[in-house]
Amino acid sequence: MFKLSEIKELIKLVDETSVQELEIENEGARLMIRKPGKSEVVTVQAPTAAPVYAAASQAIVSSPAAQPQPAAAAVDQAAEPASNLHKIVSPMVGTFYRASSPDAAPFVSAGDRVGEKTTVCIIEAMKLMNEIEAEVKGEIVEVLAENGQLVEYGQPLFLVKPE
Repeated sequence: MFKLSEIKELIKLVDETSVQELEIENEGARLMIRKPGKSEVVTVQAPTAAPVYAAASQAIVSSPAAQPQPAAAAVDQAAEPASNLHKIVSPMVGTFYRASSPDAAPFVSAGDRVGEKTTVCIIEAMKLMNEIEAEVKGEIVEVLAENGQLVEYGQPLFLVKPE
């Protein structure tokens, strides 16, 4: 469950950045914040009742089944890989980085071989840098996300040909 102070802080952070939409899942609760340019709705979904919060945007509490998910469907259709390729997906919403710093070489590129514990990228979420590991041994076939791009939970980041 999200605390009201956390929701306020996230709304403030989204409002102060160029990020247009933010979606976070935590312990069964789902929070989606969109800037007014796209839609004026902040959606909080949780198994129990959550407070309704109104600020620069509106907050709506709804059940997971009632909310349509066109963005997730579009991501799945856009990255329809061959059946023998493994997808490395984002475990969270955040900013995708291919390297540890702007002047460093990317962790991996197409054609690179990786092991289960090989770091392939970093996802920054709420000012925390999370190293993402390949979790499969094989060869990177394609990098699906752009450096600095906002990625969603479950979004494919890399395609790997397993060994």
